[in-house]
Amino acid sequence: MNESPAPNLPAVQFADAARRLGAAAHAAGLTVPAFRCPPRVAGATRTIRRYPGGAVVSVRLRGRPFAAVLEDMVEGMLVANRIDRADQPRLRALLGDAVNDPAVNDPVAREADSGGSLRAAARAA
Repeated sequence: MNESPAPNLPAVQFADAARRLGAAAHAAGLTVPAFRCPPRVAGATRTIRRYPGGAVVSVRLRGRPFAAVLEDMVEGMLVANRIDRADQPRLRALLGDAVNDPAVNDPVAREADSGGSLRAAARAA
């Protein structure tokens, strides 16, 4: 019996990515936020809600490439943990490796390849 996630089910991929990111974040000493979809704010691709006991990162799946969803999950993890800019590249690479997606490791290159702008820089809180 094959227990790997079904390749074309975004919700299953999302849950698997959240589990992998959580394990990598925990191993790196970060607080692991909860992940959910979709965000409660209409039109938002990612939101972060902070609570006394942690944070919730909400990401929109529908109508987006899964690489963009993974990028938002990683960026949400960094923002939720209030990671200093100097430490972000190292942790982004570590978290990107956890989900085995090179685009997460280098979001600037992925955005340049797609002709877009780096959304994460505009959303950093």
